[in-house]
Amino acid sequence: MKEQNKKRKGMLSLLLGICCFLSAKTEVVKADQYWPEGPQVASPSVVVMEVNSGAVLYERNSHEHLYPASITKIMTTMLALENCTLDETVTFSADAVFKNEGDTSHIARDLDEQLTMEQCLYAVMLESANECAYAAAEHVGTKLGGDYSTFIEMMNQKAQEIGCTDTHFNNANGLPDENHWTSAYDMALISSEAYKNEDFRIITGTKAYTIPPTNKKDEAFPCHNHHKMLYPYQTSKYLYDYCTGGKTGYTNAAQSTLVTFAEKNGLTLVCVVMNAHSPDHWTDTRTLLDYCFDNFQTFRIADNEESIVQDQQKNTGVLNTSQPFVTLDEDAYIVLPKTASFADASFELDTKQQDSGIAALRYTYADRTVGSIRIITTKAVVEKPSFHEKDAAESPGVKVVKVRPAAILVILLILLIGIGLVFLGKKVYDNFYVIRHKMSVQKDRRERFRIIKKKKRKKRKKKDILFH
Repeated sequence: MKEQNKKRKGMLSLLLGICCFLSAKTEVVKADQYWPEGPQVASPSVVVMEVNSGAVLYERNSHEHLYPASITKIMTTMLALENCTLDETVTFSADAVFKNEGDTSHIARDLDEQLTMEQCLYAVMLESANECAYAAAEHVGTKLGGDYSTFIEMMNQKAQEIGCTDTHFNNANGLPDENHWTSAYDMALISSEAYKNEDFRIITGTKAYTIPPTNKKDEAFPCHNHHKMLYPYQTSKYLYDYCTGGKTGYTNAAQSTLVTFAEKNGLTLVCVVMNAHSPDHWTDTRTLLDYCFDNFQTFRIADNEESIVQDQQKNTGVLNTSQPFVTLDEDAYIVLPKTASFADASFELDTKQQDSGIAALRYTYADRTVGSIRIITTKAVVEKPSFHEKDAAESPGVKVVKVRPAAILVILLILLIGIGLVFLGKKVYDNFYVIRHKMSVQKDRRERFRIIKKKKRKKRKKKDILFH
């Protein structure tokens, strides 16, 4: 297991090194990066975000702290779906019924009435039923060993996990509260996260739903989606062909708030409008969605970034056999103006993104983040070699070959010595004539020294004979 982890870390380090090299390589200044000029809108705080890439295509005062009203229920519905099954029974407490009955947004549930979680969430998202949002939140909090306040803590924790920095929730339905606020940008983050849940997409995109008779009600209750761009609730003049869902909101303090999802030509958009006056939230949303669909396009990264794909293919498992230890999100894409090409975008390594991965490549264009691609682990394992002892034991008649660590070290040592000798021999061969010349010079010097020394001895001997 330790060896597998070491090899896996080695492969991850290798890929990160390649990514660093590529990101440094692509740090080129792009001239004349054009971003389409957005339309003028009346709403004071708006943002349009591409759901899957996270690219912000238009924004105005998107980080201003404002009251969200009932678009709060998007977070409530998402958390309920993540922590419950749709067939769980929700029992309405006194707090759920009587703390919300005075508000117009309710469907008149009774004390101890029972609905399924599915029925509650349809009532929450279509009819904006405050007592159903409270009951669902209370049910989740109690299920997890707490109460309603536990769910509120979960809302704030989830907001932080998503990346919200301008949000503090204090209830599950959006009723007026000085300590309950968010921003258009944060609501876009929350809505994008919720939209990735299939059950949420089904609920928010449903035009009508009927709650059957319950233990307290003899008649069924019809629910209709109040989002006028999806369903002709009271009027049909705001219907929008590409709308796939959303959530309305209104209080005197918050004014009109609106979240709208729309899909067209590969783009999945969420538009958030806050603190607007009716009917500006409808008309501004349509204007902004049309602007984005008309001016932007998507580029699938795997189809365009050849350098990344090639490096991904090279980084395969041990001995270049099966799966790689890391891979890239094949569905990731970036969003650029229709006047730009994929090559106009730059990317850099982002190690802060740990969402189901070890890092990400973040793409930018015109000083804006236009998408990213995650580097994720594949959970590949090192396959056992054919001579493994356990495999041999399972196959009678097969000899077991044991590879001992000491033997491996000896072999490596011999190989190192052999390599050293070869290197030394090559060096001697390359300098053969130089070495021979040096040896010849040294030999001549020794010979001359012997002759000189011999002559000196003869002269000394001759002097000794003369004096004697």
